[in-house]
Amino acid sequence: MTFEFGSKKSNTLKEHVDIKKDILWRVYLSFICIVVLSLVVMGRVFYIQRVEGPHWRALSDSLHQKYVELDAERGTIYSEDGQMLSTSIPYFDVYIDFGAEGLRDKNGKRFKENLDSFAFAMSTYFGARDSSGKEKSAVEYKKELRRAYNQGNRYYALRKNLSFEEYKAFRSFPLVRLGRNKSGVIVETNTRRLNPFGLLARRTIGLARENAQNVGLERTYDSLLRGSTGKRLVRFISHGAYVPVEGYEIDPENGKDIITTLDVNIQDVAENALMKMLTESGAQHGTCIVMETKTGKVKAIANLGRRPDPARAGFRYDEDLNYALHTTEPGSTVKLATLLAVLDAGAVSVNDHVEVGTAGSQYVAVRNINDAERSPKPVLTVREAFAHSSNVGMAKLALKAFGEDPDKFKGYLHRYRLDRPAGVGLVGEEKPMIPKWKRNKEGLHAMLTMSFGYAIEVSPLQTLMLYNAVANGGKMMKPYLVSAIRANGSTVRTFEPKVLDEQICKPEVVKAARSCMEAVVTEGTAKEVFKDFPFTVAGKTGTAHVAGGNIRYSDGVYQASFVGYFPADAPEYSCIVVVKTQPHAAKHFGGQLAAPVFKEVAAKLFAMNVQQKRNGVMPLPADSARYLYAGYAPGIKDIFSSFGFRVRDSAKVDDWGRFDASFNGAIAKPVSVPKKSIPDVRHMTLRDALYVLENLNVKVVAKGRGKVLMQDLAPGTPITKNVTINLLLN
Repeated sequence: MTFEFGSKKSNTLKEHVDIKKDILWRVYLSFICIVVLSLVVMGRVFYIQRVEGPHWRALSDSLHQKYVELDAERGTIYSEDGQMLSTSIPYFDVYIDFGAEGLRDKNGKRFKENLDSFAFAMSTYFGARDSSGKEKSAVEYKKELRRAYNQGNRYYALRKNLSFEEYKAFRSFPLVRLGRNKSGVIVETNTRRLNPFGLLARRTIGLARENAQNVGLERTYDSLLRGSTGKRLVRFISHGAYVPVEGYEIDPENGKDIITTLDVNIQDVAENALMKMLTESGAQHGTCIVMETKTGKVKAIANLGRRPDPARAGFRYDEDLNYALHTTEPGSTVKLATLLAVLDAGAVSVNDHVEVGTAGSQYVAVRNINDAERSPKPVLTVREAFAHSSNVGMAKLALKAFGEDPDKFKGYLHRYRLDRPAGVGLVGEEKPMIPKWKRNKEGLHAMLTMSFGYAIEVSPLQTLMLYNAVANGGKMMKPYLVSAIRANGSTVRTFEPKVLDEQICKPEVVKAARSCMEAVVTEGTAKEVFKDFPFTVAGKTGTAHVAGGNIRYSDGVYQASFVGYFPADAPEYSCIVVVKTQPHAAKHFGGQLAAPVFKEVAAKLFAMNVQQKRNGVMPLPADSARYLYAGYAPGIKDIFSSFGFRVRDSAKVDDWGRFDASFNGAIAKPVSVPKKSIPDVRHMTLRDALYVLENLNVKVVAKGRGKVLMQDLAPGTPITKNVTINLLLN
């Protein structure tokens, strides 16, 4: 019994030993694994620190620093006489780095000494123009600046969108004038695109816009105007803001300047004449193009469309779309192409007769054709059919010349370049549309319809190009808008007039066509408009019944046109006017809407640019426009008196003055020239402005041509040593 008990005890002890060994084995294995893992981790740490350290440190720096692009100064678009049509104006965002050593040095001594005066200057100059619209006192400025300083704000937004005048004044403030390192002031320069002439040719010039597609010349020549971007190294700080790293900057290359063929005065005449007619008639939109006959230079493109105006509870007209490049059914203005084709084909002469009847409607070959107005007699000469714009007559002429081969008529349209864009150099010019047809009645029907302006779509610019060719003796010029490209004041490329076709048809055909267009004005559809006009013009009216998109013929919408040239005996300019009416408008004929605009443009351009070459004086109605002149008062008075202008001078201006002038006289006001502050030299000539400013020891930098439009130092700014003022001329 004892032996058995001892045996059991021995077995139990053995089991305990085995369990202990098993536990110890597991513990030792776990310990060994931990040691090995620790060695691996320590080895990896050593490898990362010693071997891969430079790579990861560089990556860390790249997360806090990076290069950002610096936009180049965009080039300026000029008119042909050097006036700025689109330019970039600088604006400035101002920040303060309250962590700058200059502000923190000696426990912030410099900041504390200048805080009161700086806050006072900010309140005095910017108080009423705070970005939030709230006026701030010096105490409020001081409180905000002290809070930002105590928080160590590295990129405190002080002011944004400062104009150049405001920024120049800001640089003279206490603390700021100590410089970048001592004041902590960080300035970022931005630019905004400005059209100094506002509405004038705005759609053709275009406007460089952020987050939107550019239009006009701004879009076509964007790569040249934009220039080359630069780079700047910046360091990121809290809240995603960043500060520039001094000394790490690649300057951008400024954009090139574009010199256009546009003439500001001609553009102004065209714009105002078109605006006047659209406002009177309430039309939907209109366009007016003026081209120099011998060169093809586009001197003006006015595009005005009707828009709602909530401020006036009505509507207004604005440069919204470039209607000069949009294709539409032209109506009777395309009859010149028909006339040239039938005369050049030898089918008829201008003195041949064509039977049109007096009913205003006839069936010609395969379709019925209507005249807008009944013919004054049943049989007309070809010249009279054109002058009275007879659809029946022109269709019969086309039938006689091309009835057996309508494709031949297409060939003439191709020769007159009515089947392809004019190529004026603007993105968005629409391609014309000429219908395809088979050699059967379908083709004959389309040809007859096209002969008087339907079933074909062309742009006003293409139509003008054809009329300009006739005015130019048959030589077709390519219309163009840009005459030169400049970089840093030097011309790098010029664009010369380009001849597309030396002779679009026989010289005798051109002569006959010109006589027909003169007949339109003397005895045809434009007779009443140009009655007793002091010089001869030639052209053609057009009235097209509009359909397409959401518009049906039953809506009664019309497109009224007039296109021609002047003076008729020696053409200097060609011009087209197109107006799209409201539904069921009382006035909708080309002679009622478009011809009066052409008449006004022709009259003013003749007086401005043509009359000097000829004898005689043409009477013109008084101009209601007002002008501002400033400069040496006795000299301006002498000029006004030599032209018979009455000057009202109740203030007895004897030295420098400003004159508010219009057609009925001028009002003189004195301009003060203080000895210790900047005077107001706006509206002065550069010569007068230089005399005034340089006598005050102010350095002058001038840009542009003409009178002073803007000055970057506001009148009344104290004159300091070596001060420089920038003048923008226009």
